[in-house]
Amino acid sequence: MPTALNPIVHGIFDAATWTVTYVVYEKEGSACAIIDSVLDYDPKSGRTSTQSADQVIAFVREKNLQVQWILETHAHADHLTAAPYLKAQLGGQTAIGDHITAVQRVFKGVFNLEANFKEDGTQFDHLLQMDETFAIGNLSAKALYVPGHTPACVAYQVGDAVFVGDTLFMPDVGSARCDFPGGCAKTLYASARKILSLPDSTRLFMCHDYPPENRAVRFETTVAEQRAHNIHLHDGIVEAEFVRMRTARDATLAMPVLILPAVQINIRAGEFPPKDDNGVSYLKIPLNAL
Repeated sequence: MPTALNPIVHGIFDAATWTVTYVVYEKEGSACAIIDSVLDYDPKSGRTSTQSADQVIAFVREKNLQVQWILETHAHADHLTAAPYLKAQLGGQTAIGDHITAVQRVFKGVFNLEANFKEDGTQFDHLLQMDETFAIGNLSAKALYVPGHTPACVAYQVGDAVFVGDTLFMPDVGSARCDFPGGCAKTLYASARKILSLPDSTRLFMCHDYPPENRAVRFETTVAEQRAHNIHLHDGIVEAEFVRMRTARDATLAMPVLILPAVQINIRAGEFPPKDDNGVSYLKIPLNAL
């Protein structure tokens, strides 16, 4: 089981994608893990840059941390991961839940990827199995399988902190959509209740925040706050009620702006597609297919 230690958590908010990248560690000079990094991407020009990741690097170096893990909660549809850049600069192993193979199989077909694209997750250094424990220096971490938003979502429990990915948002925002391939509102409800069955004082860290106009960005809450106030999943909301709400809401949502580039990059653990004979990597945009 995860250690009782209370890890230090530093969040870096990327305003362009509403994403929070976390650095979790025991103390200054210790080992650390980076969770859900962001590679900046301009969809108008197709150019990438590293401003968000460079903030992570600066913090890690300021605190004299040694990167042991670069973790993904899932293959994100709203931002590109900076995992290869961070690994080149800081070291560490990349890891994701082992159900990523199901997502790779689906999107290899959607994008008609090259025949030798592997659907076995070997693009990542390590695939975490359900409830697998692993070390971040003296901290013990655990991978919690929480599908629903995608079939491969995991949360990371490190001491009294849980990094929930897209399973939950802040209480006044609610829950993640479930209409991507392999998503399921019924499954998400079960995953959310799994997280909300943890002790009330457990700190929960969101992957995103989309704040209402009347509050500033926040991305830390607790199990108790979520159970009392989450607009979609507070105590008393039953599965059938949640599924009806989530299904109706998802039918009104537009696709994320970056879903097509993001998924193609993220199922490759952040690597770009193989270069064409002119030395340039290209992304595919399937017309009238989604």
